[in-house]
Amino acid sequence: MSKSLIVKGIALSVALTTFTSCNIFSQALSGGNSQIAEARTPAKKKIAEEDQLREDIIDFASDFLGTKYRSAGKSPGGFDCSGFVYYVMKEFEISMESSSATQESQGSKISKQEARPGDLVFFRRSKGGRVFHVAMVLENNNGHLTLIHSTSSRGVVVDQLDKSDYWKSKFMSFRNVVSNF
Repeated sequence: MSKSLIVKGIALSVALTTFTSCNIFSQALSGGNSQIAEARTPAKKKIAEEDQLREDIIDFASDFLGTKYRSAGKSPGGFDCSGFVYYVMKEFEISMESSSATQESQGSKISKQEARPGDLVFFRRSKGGRVFHVAMVLENNNGHLTLIHSTSSRGVVVDQLDKSDYWKSKFMSFRNVVSNF
């Protein structure tokens, strides 16, 4: 057998092995390997479901824009701040306490930058003071928050936190109650 036939045979063998290996590898990357694809699917599905839930919460909350304020109110007949959060979250089977001070202990603590639609913002008049108000995040644009909440003077409204001299001067904490449902 000539050297050139042996070299061609080895080259063909290497080419076939490489093609087969690359083909298997590319199938695994593109989801051809069902075990790999199935491992990624539940995580993606859970994220998509949570994103949809957050959007649904915000859409539902927005339906109450203009609803009047009522002290201790927890219904569309009138809401206080915590009653509004309580009512909206109850619609999505997210159990909330009835006061803003106790709602602040629910869910998990997050930073302002991490706040997403449906997350809660709690306000204090002083750094060590008690919570006196809660609002819900509508949007977070690089730390510039748009909130929906029930205020004693205007009822259920939307405010941009950075543009409100009153609210931006208060001490805030942030909680994610949606991911923990």
